[in-house]
Order: sequence, then structure tokens, then C-alpha cells
Amino acid sequence: MSNTNEPTIMANDTTWQPISVDVLREKYAKGKEKELDGPEMVAAIRARVAKGLAQQEQTPAQHEEEFLRALNAGFIPGGRINSAAGTDIKNVTLINCFVQPVGDSVSEMVDGKVGIYTALQQAAETMRRGGGVGYNFSHIRPKGAKVKGTASSASGPVSYMHVFDQSCSTVESAGARRGAQMGVLNMEHPDILDFIEAKQESGRLNNFNISVGVSDAFMQALENRVPFELVHKAEPSEEIQEAGAYQREDGLWVYRTVDPRELWDTIMRNTYNAAEPGVLFLDRINQENNLHYCETIEATNPCGEIPCADFSCCCLGSINLCAYVTESLTKNAQFNFDAFASTVATGIRMLDNVLDVSAWPLPEQQQEAQNKRRIGLGYTGLGDTLIMLGLRYDSQEGRDFAAEITRWMRDAAYKASIELAKEKGPFLKFKAEQYLESGMASRLPESIRDKIREHGIRNSHLLSIAPTGTISLAFADNASNGVEPAFSWFYTRKKREADGSHSEYKVEDHAYRVYREQGGDVDNLPEAFRSALEISANDHMLMQAAVQPYICAAISKTVNVPADYAFQQFQDLYVDAWKAGLKGITTYRPNDIIGSVLSVESTQASVPQDLDQSTPDRKLHLTDTPEVALASLRWPKRPETPMGNPGVTYMINSPKHGFALFVGHVANGTNQPFEIWVNGQEQPRGLAALAKNISMDMRAYDREWLKIKLDSLSKTAGTPFELAMPPKGEMTSVPGNVAAMARLVRFRCDELGLFDGKTDKTPLVDALFSRKEPKSGTEGTLSWTVDINNPNTGDDFAMFVKELVMPDGTHRPYSVWLSGTYPRDFDGLTKSLSLDMRVIDTAWIAKKLRSLKDLVEPQGDFFAKVPGSDKQAIQPSTVAYIARLLIHRYTMLGLLDEEGYPLKAMGYMMSDESAQAQNKGNIVTLAGKACPECGNAAVIRRDGCDFCTACGHIGACG
Repeated sequence: MSNTNEPTIMANDTTWQPISVDVLREKYAKGKEKELDGPEMVAAIRARVAKGLAQQEQTPAQHEEEFLRALNAGFIPGGRINSAAGTDIKNVTLINCFVQPVGDSVSEMVDGKVGIYTALQQAAETMRRGGGVGYNFSHIRPKGAKVKGTASSASGPVSYMHVFDQSCSTVESAGARRGAQMGVLNMEHPDILDFIEAKQESGRLNNFNISVGVSDAFMQALENRVPFELVHKAEPSEEIQEAGAYQREDGLWVYRTVDPRELWDTIMRNTYNAAEPGVLFLDRINQENNLHYCETIEATNPCGEIPCADFSCCCLGSINLCAYVTESLTKNAQFNFDAFASTVATGIRMLDNVLDVSAWPLPEQQQEAQNKRRIGLGYTGLGDTLIMLGLRYDSQEGRDFAAEITRWMRDAAYKASIELAKEKGPFLKFKAEQYLESGMASRLPESIRDKIREHGIRNSHLLSIAPTGTISLAFADNASNGVEPAFSWFYTRKKREADGSHSEYKVEDHAYRVYREQGGDVDNLPEAFRSALEISANDHMLMQAAVQPYICAAISKTVNVPADYAFQQFQDLYVDAWKAGLKGITTYRPNDIIGSVLSVESTQASVPQDLDQSTPDRKLHLTDTPEVALASLRWPKRPETPMGNPGVTYMINSPKHGFALFVGHVANGTNQPFEIWVNGQEQPRGLAALAKNISMDMRAYDREWLKIKLDSLSKTAGTPFELAMPPKGEMTSVPGNVAAMARLVRFRCDELGLFDGKTDKTPLVDALFSRKEPKSGTEGTLSWTVDINNPNTGDDFAMFVKELVMPDGTHRPYSVWLSGTYPRDFDGLTKSLSLDMRVIDTAWIAKKLRSLKDLVEPQGDFFAKVPGSDKQAIQPSTVAYIARLLIHRYTMLGLLDEEGYPLKAMGYMMSDESAQAQNKGNIVTLAGKACPECGNAAVIRRDGCDFCTACGHIGACG
């Protein structure tokens, strides 16, 4: 990679997107800055911030120039710094968030923790000045504990959280920015169940994010299946003691003992259903903590990227990684590590100065900052940077490179803080040997550790990756947010103007915009363009795990999962995160309380089935489903070929039929077969429908799926005969017409090189909830059965549909077969449809059935009952009636409407048009909370921030 030291300069970019100018003007520009155009406005803001932060230096002019270079090269201080630094605003803090103590007393200090109502007053003052607040409420005695002096029982921490919630609402209504809050309760607290269910009702604790503080002891109890004690130092009431509570040798009272699996299941189910509580691995946080010797961390700020001790703050800034990519989106693309490291060093100095420039809501916060000088430098644009370098976010190569960037940032930051310590002195609480014993500091290169011993270090903590929604929009050309991949490539922003009218403009992702302006084909984006919607939940988690070892604070990352994401996989994701060394994990899943959002991928899992014998209606039960990414399944339309397209024709002569098979392909860099046809007056009935089905498979971007289909069909029984196989016409025994067609199509695919050495992803195969047809035990299983009689063709048979119960309780067909008098070649169609049924997104089988429900067969129409009605109507053909009956069954199960469209989109499958729209950035409107900008119920959680999928409004983070 590049080794030049000259940073990339970005300030003079004259093609600012309207969204960037709007956000700059609305959130960051002050006074006359608002009157400038985009480039001049950002230049003025940067000049103001550089000058404001340089005033703490002994040579302000020299450092002002240095700071401005860093800002132009991609350093973006936190939003409040950009907004207020260098202005005459004196009473508003430059710090976004704080953590503050809450003790076990109404008004007195206990064990160094201020009383509840003192904490409430301190929080109100902090939020009035613009800061968010995190708290751990575990010190408050449990519900039912004795309250000495009043002969009463405690009401518990959750009751007091409602008081804090109402106070936050009052501060907000007074005109301040949204007062974000984080509430934490430790797993061992006796009121943990009340806490985790506190937000299950819509409207409760709206001003809180909540997280459970999980200890290693609990996770080990969970793994080892041993009982777990819920404890507190406060003595329980006589009633609770009579029920079995007792005092341990360490003085703590055991209120009750629980099965950790049941407690974990309860937490996970509540998180699954309402996106909260989040999970903080507090022991891991404290083991890693550089200040483990003088503080205990119990909570984080509202977004979760800064675990802090009492009265600590998050002083944040991010570096736009995209600014350091040279020759982007070409084979010569490189990352300028040296220029990046230079900006990191200056960014550390600037954030350190913020601690001295900022106004502080409370003197305790100011003293804590002086004692420890905690800052949090991070980056934004990681997803876009990987794209510009040609690396997939969900690949090992992408994770390795992200880790390398983060390692460079870590080393440059610690070196810079050591140099600051030489010049200005280390933080007051610094003790070299204890500091170097922390999990984080122990991994530093020995050369850096030696310098810390010799010179000290200016800042106790240096690195954090925060959500960067608005600053990325304003200062980084809408580069992907923080550590996240891009959410979409392009969308339409609808903005309400001052006069009540609305305007619209396009918002492009930075990497997409660069690619488009370089002349790239936006309808066929390179493989590296992987959006958040196309990446599996596990791969999201693995990226966080790859980066975390180099970050001394934490990472704000949201793993979005689909509504039907299997609960077992959901639980496992949290356990895997603990095993991977993460400090916490946040997931977001659609639900009735918070609204629907995005979906995320999964991996194909083994699918154990159990036969439910508890009721007469015996059904196979799936205990697991595959993990499939939102938008991972593509459904391209048939390509337009106005000049025609090449193809080959094979003649098939079976004992009763002679017909032609045509296989067409398009040449676009590679030869891609895209459809097959059968023709001839004697063609077997059912093969035209099967050809349509396979043609759709050919266009599905999954070679392995097509191979499985063809291999399965090549064994379909019928009337055996000898087939003249190409290329030499050798006579080969085949079991029937379907098998002959499948083998010829497979031959042509092989001839075109379709399967040669290809290692593509297999989204359809991965989306099968069962690759092979599930089998029942000896007790059998019931199926849905319907009789079909077409007197015009002599068809008289029964259709059987096997069904199973999915983990979410819904019933799903997984196999269809026929018995009676019918053309044996129908078996090929039912075999193909059975495999289609096992794709987890019902939109797949729905599309297949819609393509067949109006299929006409010459002289094959007949009069039959309309599915779901007492009326009769002419049916176009037997195959069409089979398709209509299957659609009706899916309708009976609540999966499709009578026209064959999904009643509830799962989000895995995209049509060619919608895939193209996503490539161009258009976002499908998703259900969520009400948007303050456009009023639509479409606000979801995206990359740690509120985002409206209807109008593009960016709301609060945290």
C-alpha cells in the first residue's frame, strides 16, 4: 500500500451533494456561515473549529494551520464540536454523552454514589446543556427490600427509571436536543426480570435505551447449566426471607436462585421481540479497561461505543477512511496508511484540547476529564473504503484489512498521546505498570509499551468507533456510517421546507457516486458492493470481532436481523459474540412494538426435525431455519435481446413423443444460459411448464442451485428410452422425458462453461430451510389433499401437499406430489416446485406459481371449482389449476393472497427491478416509528441512528 506522507485534501471538492449542504447548514453552520455555499460553508466551519481548538496551545497559529490540514484531510470532530467550537456559545458542552452514578438512597451519598434525586438533578442539568446520560441502576435496592427508618419496602430500580424518563421528556419539551439515556441493570440484580420486560409495552421508557450487564460468571453458569444466584447487599423483607432468601458469607443477600438458561431465554425473547435490552459484557469491558486499577465501569453512553466510569464522558471524533484511498475502484487501488496515521496523530491532539475548551455541565465531570483525559477517536466510511479497494465487507480479506486499518490507528494514536505526555504531562491518574497490565495495553507493541513506561501517556483511553450518521452526511459525502457497510446506494430525500412545501433530491452513497462518476455500470455493480442488507448477521458480528481488539473503548454497531430470524440463531449470536471477545452486541429485529425494519442474511444450518405426536394433526416441526440476508435472492427479468441471441436446438425422440429442446444464452463477457423452450406438436404435456420453471432458475444468480435442480430432474422416472447425447450422438439410457431434458440442459451449461471453477456465493441454496425433503417417522404425517379432474385431457388424480411447522409457528408446504392418472412428466414439475417450496422466502415459490397459474394448454381448458369459492370457472389447463390450488393453500396458511403475492414481505428476495433500484439506492419503505419530518411510520434504526425509509430523514442517534 502507499507510503507517501501527504494527506489527501478534500476541502475544495466543488460537487457537494444537496444533502451535505442541508445538514451543514441545519446542524453545524453558525451565523454568517449559513449564507455560504457548500464548499465555502464547510471551509468556514473547519476554519472556525481549527482556530477554536488551537487556542489551548502555546503557539495557536501554528497548531491552527495543523488542525485545518487534518480537517481538510478527513478528520471530522464529533457533531457538538463542529457545531460549537470557536463560537461565542459558552454554556453548551462540546461533549455528546456522559455516564453518571446513581446510589441506593433517595438523597444521600452511599458508597461513593450520589442519591437518586441528586442523580436526577445532575442528569437534568447535563441534558439541558446538550449531553446524553448513561446510568447503572443496580445499586438501587430491589423491589421488596427493607427500607430502614420507614418500616416500608423498596419499590425497586425500574420504578425510579420512570422518574428519570419523565424528567428527560420534560427537558426535551423545554426545547433542548433529545435527551438520550442508557439504563443498565446487572444480571445478578433480583429485579432483572422486571427490567428486561420494562419496554415490552409501547410507550414505556421511551427516552431510554436499556442494556443488561452480563458477567462472565453468568455466561459460564449458562454454558455449564448450573444455578445462578440473584443477589443484592440490601436485606430483603421478612416475607422474601420466609420464601427462602438468605445471606451469603460475603454479606450479600440471595433473593432467589434461577436457572440461567431460563433467565437467558427470557432476556433473549424480550430482545428478540422488542430490540431491547442490549447486552453488555461488563467483565470483558473491565478486563480490557486501561484504568482497571482505579475505576470500575458499570455503564456506557446511550449509543454504547464508550464504556465509562462515573462522571466520565465521550469526547468523540472520526476520520473519513475514504479520503485515503488512491486510484479507487481500480486494480491499482491502495490505502495511504502513512497519511492516515498523520491525521490520527493530529486528531488525538485536537480531541485532547476539546477537554480543556468545553464547558462542563457539572464540576464532577470536569474533574473526571482532567483526571483521566478519556477521548474516543474512530473512523467512518469503512464499508465504502473496502468497496473502493475491491474488498467485500463479508469476506475474510475484508475483515483482515479492516483490522489492519484499525491497528494502524491504534498505534498512531498511542504514539501521539505519548508525545503529548512529553509535552503536557500524562493524565493525573496514570500509573505505568498498572496501566500496562490491562487487556488492551498488554497487546500494544513492546516499543509503545516501553515509551509509556518512560514518558507516560496523555489520555487514558483513545479509541472508539461511534455512529456517524449526520457528520458522515455533512462532511464525508455520505460515506458509509462508522464501522458499518453502506445501507443503500441511493435514495430520494424528501424535505419539508419552511413554507410547508416539500422538495426532493437524490442522496448517493459515496463509493457508489465515485463509481458512477468514473463511468461505472451502475446496473451491474462490482462484487465488492455489498450493502448491509446483503450481509449475514454472523458476518456483521465477525467484522466487529475483527476490529474490537484494537479499540480501547467500544464499537457502536447494529446487527439487523429479519423478522423470521430463527430464535435459536438469535440466541447463539449473543453467545458467539461473548466467545469472540466482544464487549457488547446490539441487534435490531422487526416487531410489533418498534415496527419492521431490514432483514439480514443467515448461513445454511442443519435442520433437525421432530415429529409432533401430541395432536392428531401430526406435523414435522423445524427447530431451526437458515440465516439469509435481506435482498440476497435476486429475481432478474428476462434480458432484452432486440438483435436476437444465440442458442442451440436438440431433437428428442422418445417412444411416444418427438420434440425439440431449445437452450438460449446471452454473451456478456461470459456465456450465460437464460432460458429453455420445448417445441413440437408431439411435445409431452408438462414439459413447457417445467421449461418455464427452469428458465427462471437460470436467471437467479446461483449456479449451485441450478446444478441441484438439473441433477435432481435428471433422475426423474418416466418411460425409459435411448437418448442420442451430444456431442457425438452416443446412445444413452435415460429414465424419461424429464430426465432427457435435464441432461441436455446440463450438457449445454457445461459446454458454455457455466459451472467451470466458479466459487460464487449460493444465496438460493443457503436459503433452503431443508435441502433434502424432510421425512416423517413411522407414525406418519398428515398432508393437504385435493382431487383434480380434467375431462378434456383425461387427467384424474389427487394432489398431496406435505407441510411442516416452522420455528415461528407458521405452517409451510415443503413437498407436492401426484397420484392417479396424469402425464408422468408432471412429476418433473412437482419435483422442481417442491425444491422451490423449501426456499425460506415465500416470494420465491409465489413467483414460480404466478408464472404458471394462467398457462394455457391447447384443448386442455376445463370447467372446475374456483379455489376458495363455491363458483366454477374455466381453468386454462391442468398445470394452471395445480398452480392456482397451490396458491390457494398458501393463502389458507396466511402466506400469500389469492393472486399469489406474499401477504408479508420477508425481504430476502428482490425482483430485477427492485434489485436495480437498490443498486441505484432507492429504499423500499419499511414500517417503523412515526417520522417527525414526513409523518410516515417508517423510522427504523440504521447504523445506530434513527432513519426514515420514506423520506431519508436522519434523526437521533443512541
